[in-house]
Amino acid sequence: MRITSQIAEVSALGYKSDVHKHLRRLERIWGDAPIFFVTTCTRHRKPLLACDDIAKVLIDEWCAAHDRHGWSVGGYIVMPDHVHFFCRPELHAKPLSEFVGFWKSYTSRRVHVLNQSRSAPAATTLWQREFFDHVLRSSESYSEKWNYVWDNPVRAGLVSNAGEWELCWRDRNADAVAAGADRGEMLRYAESRITRSMCV
Repeated sequence: MRITSQIAEVSALGYKSDVHKHLRRLERIWGDAPIFFVTTCTRHRKPLLACDDIAKVLIDEWCAAHDRHGWSVGGYIVMPDHVHFFCRPELHAKPLSEFVGFWKSYTSRRVHVLNQSRSAPAATTLWQREFFDHVLRSSESYSEKWNYVWDNPVRAGLVSNAGEWELCWRDRNADAVAAGADRGEMLRYAESRITRSMCV
């Protein structure tokens, strides 16, 4: 009975509808709502994001995602031309594509306003149309993905040690996405780490 109700919840959330018979075992893996690993890039891969003001816009919108869309964000990294973040839906969440679409739209508009006030060239569309998402099936998978994300700035040659990159955050508890990240903690952390401008 419990599995049946969970499957119904998964279907209601929009990330599982008609499952092929040979894939139904995956429904049993998803006892709780899954954690998604999402990546999206700037339009034409322009390095616009690693800037205090712009990063703050992105983070503010992730913090608002729970109230606006029913999604909890439990970790992120802002790179100059792309972002990675981890999120999990609540019971009445909007579909992932709708949540990410709104997030891109809100952040594009707010960054456009910022650019106008700085007299910098403004792009009305900040993001590429598509995004990549991957369902994580275990806390081990979450840790592996986080380690990959954490090392991104080092692989890109932006810092020599991952701890030096200031535009990332992960809730202290690896399972925090499941419980819903503390948005106040996310904002406090972001404000304490974003201390210097890295605008390109």
